[in-house]
Amino acid sequence: MEDIKTLLIGYASIYETADFLPEDPSWFMHQVEGQLNQETLAFIASCLSYGSRKQFFPKIQYILDCSNGNTYKWVKNGEFDKDIPCEDTCYYRLYSKRTMNVFLHALKDMIVEHGSIGNYVRQNASDGSSAVAAICGYFSSYGIDGIIPKDTKSACKRICMFLRWMVRDNSPVDLGLWSNLIDKRTLIMPMDTHVIQEACRLGLSTSRTASMSAAVKLTAKMGEIFPDDPLLGDFALFGYGVNH
Repeated sequence: MEDIKTLLIGYASIYETADFLPEDPSWFMHQVEGQLNQETLAFIASCLSYGSRKQFFPKIQYILDCSNGNTYKWVKNGEFDKDIPCEDTCYYRLYSKRTMNVFLHALKDMIVEHGSIGNYVRQNASDGSSAVAAICGYFSSYGIDGIIPKDTKSACKRICMFLRWMVRDNSPVDLGLWSNLIDKRTLIMPMDTHVIQEACRLGLSTSRTASMSAAVKLTAKMGEIFPDDPLLGDFALFGYGVNH
């Protein structure tokens, strides 16, 4: 375990760098100014982050372009209705424009009622786990399933990734806008097939499927290596994968 610990600490220090951004969806939140715009665009970007980056990056870029960098106002004022109308043509893979429009209307309601995504989380969560549950629960009440998981049985990878972006501070990648809302030690590892593969190769996980229980167990393992910041393990596993 000590050899693995040394290896992963080394990879985390190498790969948690601004050079990581251009190839990662977290890049988009660094292209807008102001906390409200950053958290709003980051949330939408995280929800679209699946499949090939060559395919989903242009879909996030479209939203950045349509909103002229003022994504918070674009959502709050319903300006998205003209750019992503409620129609059945495809927006991205399994998401039709109608699906995206309904999702954005739910997000608009959250922002209008609570002022921001951050305020909603502040009022409904106290740690990483309850933040994931609160976000899933809100969108589930709108009948939304797919863009946001309806519950926390799955790994909820994209929500966990979004929370990493928002909570982890002192990072060239993550913004840390919510570092005073949630303790980064309570965040859950964003788990997908790539993370599972690398964790299994290192003997850090025995699970072959992405589930919340597996993500929590892997996070605990990462907490042994990075006790003050378990999600440094996300960068460490990425680095391990690149080099092996």
